[in-house]
Amino acid sequence: VQLVESGGGLVQPGGSLRLSCAASGSIFSIYAMGWYRQAPGKQRELVATITSGGSTNYAGSVKGRFTISRDNAKNTVHLQMNSLKPEDTAVYYCNQGGYGVDNWGKGTLVTVSS
Repeated sequence: VQLVESGGGLVQPGGSLRLSCAASGSIFSIYAMGWYRQAPGKQRELVATITSGGSTNYAGSVKGRFTISRDNAKNTVHLQMNSLKPEDTAVYYCNQGGYGVDNWGKGTLVTVSS
């Protein structure tokens, strides 16, 4: 299984970005999907997760600003990020988990700066 992230880039504070993660494989829908991030000099942290049934969970620092969603027909998961802050700057990673699976993408860089 390959996970390929896209949508990162440079954005000003207060701006928005939409990250996407495309997964290969035919049974995407059964897995939980998540977004994690790692800022320079910091440990990787959870941003948001979505179960196979569509239940979502968010880190407190992004709740109300970020929205995770999935499209099982297209094997994709998205992260809509609004009201971005400089502290959101990080490499964002897509994760697929459950049923003994723990797959990671290579990440996409998000830089929030004026």
